[in-house]
Amino acid sequence: MLKVSIITVCYNSSKTIESTIQSVITQNYSSIEYIIIDGLSSDNTLQIVERYNDKIAKVISEKDKGIYDAINKGIAHATGDIVAILHADDFYTDKNVISTIVDAFKKQNVDAVYGDLQYVDRVDADKVKRNWISGAYQKQNFLKGWMPPHPSFFVRRECYNKFGNFNTTLLSAADYELMLRFLYKNNCSVAYIPKVLVKMRVGGKSNVSLMNRIKANREDKKAWELNGLSPSMFTFVRKPLSKLGQFFS
Repeated sequence: MLKVSIITVCYNSSKTIESTIQSVITQNYSSIEYIIIDGLSSDNTLQIVERYNDKIAKVISEKDKGIYDAINKGIAHATGDIVAILHADDFYTDKNVISTIVDAFKKQNVDAVYGDLQYVDRVDADKVKRNWISGAYQKQNFLKGWMPPHPSFFVRRECYNKFGNFNTTLLSAADYELMLRFLYKNNCSVAYIPKVLVKMRVGGKSNVSLMNRIKANREDKKAWELNGLSPSMFTFVRKPLSKLGQFFS
């Protein structure tokens, strides 16, 4: 049985952390290692986490150097065959997500599996704001600004061992850089599940203003440069434009 390590990073997440935890511990797959990395929250996040101590393999609460540093801490403690990242604003859509993922890994014998994601209202999680339909993997789509949604991206731990963790010099594009490095540069094999696996509450920092979008675009360019890769002439124009369809799908 493949063991799945799920890492949740949180900081002052008392309003949402419980639904995240419940979406993990109610999965119908038994071999799950759940790790929570807290940034020394000052609200009652840790009190909520403590209610579920018997379902959580490890809780670490200490200062970190940002979200990607915290995720890397979780990866360092992960012992599973497969690693997943589920942020404190996110939750799995149903109890079958992990068993579906593991089944795909076994049947298709791949390094990574990804699916679709929905952005939902921060207060009313039944209200869908955007649909991120990833589509089947085609390597050349990275040149068109494509990437899979990171919370629905599951990868074998050995890929982290071979190709490294999240690059903490990036503030908003470290997830993009990691998937670019794993899939595009190092050709990790991947399978797509055409199903919404994760719901994410709206409010991502990289999209809240034009200035933040410009900064994110610069980091996207840096992601290619760090890997010695050459994008197409329009990669960084098409990347934000490709998201427009998510509001209408």
